[in-house]
Amino acid sequence: MMKLKFRKHTSPRVVARLTKKIRIRKTVSGSAERPRLCVFRSGKHMYAQVIDDVAGQIVASASSLKSDGKSGKDLAHWVGIEIAKKALAKNLKSVVFDRNGYLYHGRVKSLADGAREGGLSF
Repeated sequence: MMKLKFRKHTSPRVVARLTKKIRIRKTVSGSAERPRLCVFRSGKHMYAQVIDDVAGQIVASASSLKSDGKSGKDLAHWVGIEIAKKALAKNLKSVVFDRNGYLYHGRVKSLADGAREGGLSF
């Protein structure tokens, strides 16, 4: 079970996201057959990881750090396609989507659409 950890001056917005993250992770869990696709977004970049929670291992990962001149939703869509390529190379076709406390809107939705377009199903 996860525990909420934050510092004294953490913004209420971040605390709300972490609370949502814990609530989501109570039900969403990845296995070897159907791992978890976890999304993280920062101000500039997007990161995605395919995680097997039973073994505690990261199966595949992709980020926008190596993208060429893309930004916003186009960048997130590209990361979704990249994570789908890497997951399909490891013979994973089905995943559980973990939005990590973010709203399913904007860049998070664009990443999910890119992953579906790349061949993942969730």
